[in-house]
Amino acid sequence: MNIKPPLSAGKRHAARMLAKVPEITLYFWITKLLTTGMGEVASDYLFERLNPIISAPLSVMIFIAAMVLQFKVRRYVPGIYWLVVVMVSIFGTTAADVVRVGLGIPYIASTLFFTAALAIILGLWFRKEKTLSVHSIFTRRREIFYWLTVLATFALGTAAGDMTATNMHLGYLASGIMFTVILAVPAIGFWLFGLKEIVAFWFAYIMTRPVGASFADWMSAAHTSGGLELGKGPVTLVLTILIVILVVFRGGSAAKSAELQPDLASDI
Repeated sequence: MNIKPPLSAGKRHAARMLAKVPEITLYFWITKLLTTGMGEVASDYLFERLNPIISAPLSVMIFIAAMVLQFKVRRYVPGIYWLVVVMVSIFGTTAADVVRVGLGIPYIASTLFFTAALAIILGLWFRKEKTLSVHSIFTRRREIFYWLTVLATFALGTAAGDMTATNMHLGYLASGIMFTVILAVPAIGFWLFGLKEIVAFWFAYIMTRPVGASFADWMSAAHTSGGLELGKGPVTLVLTILIVILVVFRGGSAAKSAELQPDLASDI
């Protein structure tokens, strides 16, 4: 009989954190795109309907509460994880808007700033952990690096999308189409040219933000701005419903991950 030796304390902690992020599937990317669009229009809706003095602290408080929940749970919980992503989307949009509107910094400058911030975070992550793989997030430090990277990608995507739509005068629809074409690059590179999985993942993750945000802005913006004028409130509501449906539909994957946990732990 093959008896496996007991896990060390470090390995037991790693095993508990193995499933803190979802599987990277088609459902993941669809949900991610929906959250980017929802966060963009929700942030703008709250900014317009509520005093920024109220809306900004409120979004920060919910963001912090969601993040605390995410760090407290020991495995991937769909509702908590995607709540954090939504709040990161709203918070990232707010951060990018504060830099542009509040501080008066041009979109090109804010885009370069968030690009540099993302590069620094990824550089520190790789220097400390020797990997940027989302499949290796089983320590607290790696989880912190992961969420810092996610936050930076949302802020960067917002700034880049606004830059192309306004400063470059492409409009929201053309920007969305352009970023969609760019989004296809890592997929093509991965499947046809052997692009490394980690590079393809983070490239795609960054690009989903301006894709989702541009199309959401296009649907909610007024006709005079080249949009469909569906309204920020209705677009936010519809996208939220779709996100909830997808998260509930895919919620069973968390239970499946939990069932596999002992086997995965033995292989660490």
